[in-house]
Amino acid sequence: MSGASVLFDAPGPKARRLSLILSIVAGVVILAGLTWIVLILAAPRDSGGITLPGYFDPSRWDIFADPEVWSFIIFEGVVGTLKAALTAAVFAIALGILFSLLRSAETAWIRVPTAVVLEFLRGMPVLLMMLFILLVMSTGAFWAVVVALSLYNGALIGEALRAGLVALPRGQREAGLSLGMRPLQSKMLVEFPQAFRQMLPIIVAQLVVLLKDTSLGYIVGYVELLRVNMNNLASFYGNRYLFSLFVVTLVLYLIMNLSLSSFARWLSKRTASKSSGARLDPDDPNQAMLVAQASAAARQSEDQRGTP
Repeated sequence: MSGASVLFDAPGPKARRLSLILSIVAGVVILAGLTWIVLILAAPRDSGGITLPGYFDPSRWDIFADPEVWSFIIFEGVVGTLKAALTAAVFAIALGILFSLLRSAETAWIRVPTAVVLEFLRGMPVLLMMLFILLVMSTGAFWAVVVALSLYNGALIGEALRAGLVALPRGQREAGLSLGMRPLQSKMLVEFPQAFRQMLPIIVAQLVVLLKDTSLGYIVGYVELLRVNMNNLASFYGNRYLFSLFVVTLVLYLIMNLSLSSFARWLSKRTASKSSGARLDPDDPNQAMLVAQASAAARQSEDQRGTP
């Protein structure tokens, strides 16, 4: 019996034929819908008694032949978005590490207040947090965006890392403690690197959300991609170019997000080739030896538990 037929019955000829027919029908419906959307966008439209060309008409895209337009989009919009996103990502990861350690502390007077703070940060809308920081603390638009994104995403990353620490086998912690490590030392050198690597896809997905949430800086006056394209350039060139500016903005966001996702996949494959132990290469060779011994002891303990 094959592994595929263990969980469900293999489809017969009629089921495969029906599946093929439904797939073809669904493909035709989707293609027809896309064709209808393209035709609607390409059709001329009346506006105040004036007939305007369709959205795909070259007259709606001629501004992108000007290098100054692309220079403004890249150096003002894209750079502004990436600057805020990278700064917030660094702070969010640092806060996430700190929150995960405090949230998993054994002392209740540290763990409980941290849980309250995390729930508050997770429940507060990012835009409201930006407005509060801008109006109350008068930090300026850039730091209002960065601080709000750092706090919100740091709380989510911290919960993800805490879940990764909880999901680790007990043998990892026991092996570190059996070698004379202190609880915090075992957590930082043995447990935490493994949890970080396991939660890396979730962390990167949250960083993608962080990158997209920089567009909320439009509301607080921060100059980023959405504000540059949909406000500054649209006001300068007129509503005639709103659709083309929207498409360019969408494509640039997709390029940045897909590039980050590609980097995450590359990093995940690179780290997956390593063993489950922590490979940190610290300056102190004694710590490196402790990490290696703890990883080996943990694997041996798990193997012994798995054997009858």
